[in-house]
Amino acid sequence: MSARVGFVGAGRMGAPMVGRLVGAGHDVRVMGRSAEKRATIGELGARAVASLSDVAAGADVVAVCVFTDDQVREVCVEGGLLDAMTPGSVLVVHTTGNPRTAQELAAHAPAVAVVDAPVSGGPHDIAAGHITVFAGGDPSAVERARPVLAAYAEPVLHVGGLGAGQWVKLINNTLFAAQLGLLREAAEFGARVKVDEAALLAAVGHGSGASRAAELVAARGSVQAFIASVGEFLGKDVAVVREVAAGTGSDLGLLDGLLEVVVGAPSG
Repeated sequence: MSARVGFVGAGRMGAPMVGRLVGAGHDVRVMGRSAEKRATIGELGARAVASLSDVAAGADVVAVCVFTDDQVREVCVEGGLLDAMTPGSVLVVHTTGNPRTAQELAAHAPAVAVVDAPVSGGPHDIAAGHITVFAGGDPSAVERARPVLAAYAEPVLHVGGLGAGQWVKLINNTLFAAQLGLLREAAEFGARVKVDEAALLAAVGHGSGASRAAELVAARGSVQAFIASVGEFLGKDVAVVREVAAGTGSDLGLLDGLLEVVVGAPSG
């Protein structure tokens, strides 16, 4: 079933989402402030619009795929996206951030259903239609958004109430970063006992130490090369999970030492 979809954030992750939405037959309107961005949107087969009110106009679902929580608030609240959305429509937030942000958005616009829906995977997974979505929100809202999400995501996992999607994504990324920390420590120990890092990583993939993290690292040939390739995104998510955990009066325990190996100690 086709839907009218508004989209904000057609960048590294958002652009392939837009392409998949168009390919699935949805009527897609995408925010494009510059002529260059509007041309790119047109090449994807979507309709480029210049204002957030145009993105929201008549949309059944609006997806936001920007980089930070601050940008989510700038678009949705300060920019007026939520206020322009049709009552009963669904706002899907793909940005990884603080679980409280989705709750704040819902409180700002009670007539709009908010779903926090961070993703796990990369642009290649979106292009193939099998990126993972961790969705939090009212079950009816998630089900209304599901036909749209299904254009680029499989599986779409409803993991709980509003904010739960963010918690699952943050814990997932914490585990991933901690696994990278373990791999880095293992590679350094291997070097001390004269075991080649690339050979170690390739061999571990066939043993009981195998993991998704180890598989991705082995493809790069070294732990440090992989960390360098994902450092910007990993560092942002680790900073978020540390901040959110501190806000609950909790800490990450042993995990934090492994995170420090990868992205350093928290500032301050």
